[in-house]
Amino acid sequence: MRRAILVAVSGLVFGGFGFLAGCGDQGSKAPGIPTAPKWKGAAYRIAFDAKPGKPSAAGVTIPAIQYTANPEALERRATLVVRFDSSGVKRDQPIMDQMVMGPVDISGTEGALSADYMDGANKGLAHLLGAYCVKGKVKITVALARSSLSPQAGDAEVNSKRLSDWLPLEVVFKNPHPTC
Repeated sequence: MRRAILVAVSGLVFGGFGFLAGCGDQGSKAPGIPTAPKWKGAAYRIAFDAKPGKPSAAGVTIPAIQYTANPEALERRATLVVRFDSSGVKRDQPIMDQMVMGPVDISGTEGALSADYMDGANKGLAHLLGAYCVKGKVKITVALARSSLSPQAGDAEVNSKRLSDWLPLEVVFKNPHPTC
């Protein structure tokens, strides 16, 4: 009986040390299960604050754009790229269907593009649509890109410097200075 108790106690003592040995510094050992990245997709996610409202005095209104950033891929500045569907434009010459805004400061992991910046985007898009005599509903897509994007960037440069996925929207354009 003594022998059985001695074996049981020694098993507990040495088993306890074996258990405690596994509780040491685990930083040098790689876990057996790979962890998935916390953030998937583009570095920034953008969304419209609301549905598009009535056209502004410029003739078109793009709703405020909110962003959420990957904390590991933050940028200090970005630029807004706006493309419109030019399939309804009837011109014999090439059509510029993209507008690249100037850089704007963005900070933190969440925020929104400023109202002044969006007002500039509305005016720029209205000027572009008015030049092509576009009327009524227009399909647009917007994306954030790195601030180093050139104003006349082609598709390859835009795609290589894009920070977010394209976000589609349909807006109404009323040309305040109809010349068509």
